[in-house]
Amino acid sequence: MWRAVGLASLGLGNVAPNPCVGSVIVCDNRIIGEGFHRLYGTAHAEVNAVNSVRAEDRHLLPKSKIYVTLEPCHHYGKTPPCVDLILDNKIPKIVIGCKDPNPQVGGQSIEKLKQNGVEVTVGVLEKECWEVARRFMTFFIKKRPYIILKYAKSKDDFIGNPNEQVWITGGQSKSLVHKWRSEEAAILVGTNTAMIDNPNLTNRLWYGKNPLRLVIDTKEKLNPNLNIFNQKAETKIFKSDDIELILKELYDLKINSIIVEGGAALLNDFIKKGFWDEARIFTGDCYLKNGVIAPNFPKIKPAESQFIGRDRLEIFYK
Repeated sequence: MWRAVGLASLGLGNVAPNPCVGSVIVCDNRIIGEGFHRLYGTAHAEVNAVNSVRAEDRHLLPKSKIYVTLEPCHHYGKTPPCVDLILDNKIPKIVIGCKDPNPQVGGQSIEKLKQNGVEVTVGVLEKECWEVARRFMTFFIKKRPYIILKYAKSKDDFIGNPNEQVWITGGQSKSLVHKWRSEEAAILVGTNTAMIDNPNLTNRLWYGKNPLRLVIDTKEKLNPNLNIFNQKAETKIFKSDDIELILKELYDLKINSIIVEGGAALLNDFIKKGFWDEARIFTGDCYLKNGVIAPNFPKIKPAESQFIGRDRLEIFYK
């Protein structure tokens, strides 16, 4: 299952709104097949695992055990049900990391497998399997996207100047942020950030896709020549700053993850209302002495802390 979790993570940024899922097939303590969900609309992890089994090993499937990080699908979507694939190949045992919260699945696959004589084990490395699919899980359980807050602050707790763009972190941190952008469905900023910083909000320093750009502009102040309106990525404008309404609309659009990049007022609103799942906070190797005060983030211990170049990165989970 550890191997399946590792495989699942390889799909990050390419499978949304589907979950990241990995699968491994074992016979007599030997892996004979493995796979992961690579791209939305294409074969699921279980299909890729079965298809990876070599011709000379196909006869082993009826005495093998398949490991999958998430309960197999039960319904027809972009692809046929993976439950039927398991039954058609007469795989007698399955180990499932965690149940699927999607109402179209929701334990039905487990019951169908059991009713057809498959030995089912559920809950192996459940926490790790949930974690690798946390965007998908949050989307169905909380009925909103998985929310990542991200910002950089100086050592004296300022995030910038009110009227001009200020770089706080170094090049390595910037590249990492672009990698993060490639992994999430959308990125959100407020009006002032869009006007003052004039960001592209695209992934230019890493391989992979650009996120959907989301901008709040309640008073229609944004100049159409700003970078957020270029042709590098799609942009959606919200004319309301009501976070709950924004999250509801994103849920309806099946956007299952967002990065909130600023500014301070927007980040504080998310923090105050408890709408966050993860926070990634850089502290640059600099002092600004004055400017825009950093968001009022809770004083809790970070789950992870490391240096990216000369910048300290702390990651928090709610």
